[in-house]
Amino acid sequence: MTSLIGQKFVRGDGLEKVTGQARYTADLAFTGLLHAKFLYAGRAHARIVDIDTTAARAMRGVHAVVTQADAPMVRYGMFVKDRTLFAHEVVRFEGEIVAAVAAETPEQAEAACAAIRVVYEDLDPILDVEEALKSSSPLVHPDWKSYQTQNGVERGPNDCGHMTSVKGDVEAGFAEADHILTETYQSDMAHAVPIEPHAVVAQWQGDKVTIWSTSQVPFPARAGVAETLQIPQSNVRLVVPHLGGGFGGKCDFHFEAHVALLARQARRPVRLVFTRREEFVATDKVRHASKIELTTGVKADGTITARRARILLNSGAYCGDALFTTEIGLMMVAGPYRVPNLHAEVHTVYTNRTPAGSVRAPGGPETCWAVEQHTDELARRVGLDPLEFRRRNLVQAGDTGQTGQRFISSSAKECLERAAEIAGWPGKDLAPGEALGIAVGWWFSLPASSGAYVKLNADGTGTIVTGAQENGSGSVMGLATLAAEELGMRPDQFSIVYQDTESGPFDLGSAGSQTTFNNGRAVIEAAGEVRTKLLRKAAEMLEAAEEDLELVDGAARVRGVPSKALPIASVAAASQTSSLLIGSGSGNPPSLPEHDLSGCGGRLGYSAFLAPSFFCHIARVRVDEETGTVSVPEVTAVHEFGRVLNPLGAQGQVEGGVIQSIGMAVLEGSQYDGGRQLNPGLLGYKLITAADAPRVNVELLEDPVDHGGPHGAKAVGEPPVVGTAAAIGNAIAAAAGTRVRALPMTAERVWTALHEQEGELA
Repeated sequence: MTSLIGQKFVRGDGLEKVTGQARYTADLAFTGLLHAKFLYAGRAHARIVDIDTTAARAMRGVHAVVTQADAPMVRYGMFVKDRTLFAHEVVRFEGEIVAAVAAETPEQAEAACAAIRVVYEDLDPILDVEEALKSSSPLVHPDWKSYQTQNGVERGPNDCGHMTSVKGDVEAGFAEADHILTETYQSDMAHAVPIEPHAVVAQWQGDKVTIWSTSQVPFPARAGVAETLQIPQSNVRLVVPHLGGGFGGKCDFHFEAHVALLARQARRPVRLVFTRREEFVATDKVRHASKIELTTGVKADGTITARRARILLNSGAYCGDALFTTEIGLMMVAGPYRVPNLHAEVHTVYTNRTPAGSVRAPGGPETCWAVEQHTDELARRVGLDPLEFRRRNLVQAGDTGQTGQRFISSSAKECLERAAEIAGWPGKDLAPGEALGIAVGWWFSLPASSGAYVKLNADGTGTIVTGAQENGSGSVMGLATLAAEELGMRPDQFSIVYQDTESGPFDLGSAGSQTTFNNGRAVIEAAGEVRTKLLRKAAEMLEAAEEDLELVDGAARVRGVPSKALPIASVAAASQTSSLLIGSGSGNPPSLPEHDLSGCGGRLGYSAFLAPSFFCHIARVRVDEETGTVSVPEVTAVHEFGRVLNPLGAQGQVEGGVIQSIGMAVLEGSQYDGGRQLNPGLLGYKLITAADAPRVNVELLEDPVDHGGPHGAKAVGEPPVVGTAAAIGNAIAAAAGTRVRALPMTAERVWTALHEQEGELA
């Protein structure tokens, strides 16, 4: 039987989605359903003097009004427990939730929110990360020392997480250099902007609550509800209907407990659906604004000798899961290059802006964008073509990374060479104002616990029960291929039960590109257990030895004797009177590669990259010098993903990541006036549309890894979004003769760089 691995399969949930049959959280309706609305602070920083909900509670149609006084006084947070469900004494960003209302109509709920009287004493907002780190700065969290933290977190007064990475002797490395270059790059806060808004429905039955949510992480969300409402996790069931995208913006624990609290007080089901404006103002999972300072020493032949890096991340009002970004950003400052001497530090800074967190490839695009533009500038300093400079410095098998991790692959250079070949580097037949830009990078595979059950039904079909979560990537759909490969069946013979904490075993959720990597191993293990039972029963029925049997084309048969076979359906039906064909798997996660953290500080778990993959993106851009407008007609993206399990799905991930990254490169960024967003909507916050999408040349290289995912696979979901903005930045510099050091590289910023002396290349 031909292996199913590497074949192209259409995802099983596609038809109902494209035909409109799929039901999302906002589509759910219940008898007696109430509608929730939140009252937001509307100011960046203030002390709450008084809250009066009397008028709101008396209004027609209102069934529940809650504030922090109605919730357990619990501080929560993944790394630092610095937050309460509702604002307590102080509001720290404009979207902070002060109160919530449940009423019979959305209009009644909104009117009741407007009737809540809150007296504030405004405080000066803390907005600039450099100022916030000064000893003289006021504190966003005056009681920060009393907050509980995870072990290993290193903090300061306005710094919720500080990490360092040290390798070699950076001063000695600079002494060896013929050239030393220092540059600073800055990026704006950016939103995930999935098309589906956040939505939550909660309904109580006795002391147990069922919550339907647009969460990418059902199990962590369940844990958050239990913690903040002070109830057992077994009393919380979290179900995710079809999810309309997430991109990390729906990770972590969000608004589930607020709605559950309303439903408990009202004794009726309650539904919350965000408006598009709320998606921008109230959601607390945005891409960090950053300031990245890089100093690199190189020899005259282009060899890198040393690098010093300092990254400041604007974490906003709360820490959340921001320290993922902190550590990943720290791992990205060396890039996939040999840097023998390194001193890098990252500060995750509290300010009175929207809380930031792990949006798709947290810390990746903005750091890669800065590092790769810096790399082009280093190449220019020593008179080398950017491609040749990278050839001389990319890591190869046997090299060690910034924490001593030893590389076992040379695919970084292979990606570089293949992308250059496809794109025709350094460019031919380019029109005036056009140029190519190149960027390389690397990414990790996230090891995490995950579980699955597999069973065979009497009709010869199979069912996979998993805790894994599907946010649109198709990764959960790919699990059927892995089970089918083990059992000699077809992927379309498997149904999948998922996204329900009551039925599936634990899974981290759709985050960190981890679903296929981790849950895939669990499915293979579970299917392997079924295979053992299936062969044992078939051997009994065929009166043959188990070792002589094979599973092919939906049947158990004796090798070399095709006529002596039984359909799997017959074996499964017969097993219902004996040992059922069921199996379970937990897919024990592999450990991180050996590495050395001596001299490093604050490291929490991403201090080495497991099963790293590499990529090279080359963008062709066109710059209009009169307007500063940048268009991107073509991008070449070469990725190495270990073993590619489903080329169709992997190609879709690359194409989608490239297009999303173009938006980050030239359009997407939140503008602020003090602590208030100026463009909280799709009219002011521009996204790439189908009309703007370039031609994307995708090529997938294979370099299977033993210590990784199923059949040697690596993570796929996040790497495609990391490199394109960097390639575009370098292409703009090549086309315009000037470099833009702020992301996004909007028409205004490009025009300014073209026409003002300080924007010109030295």
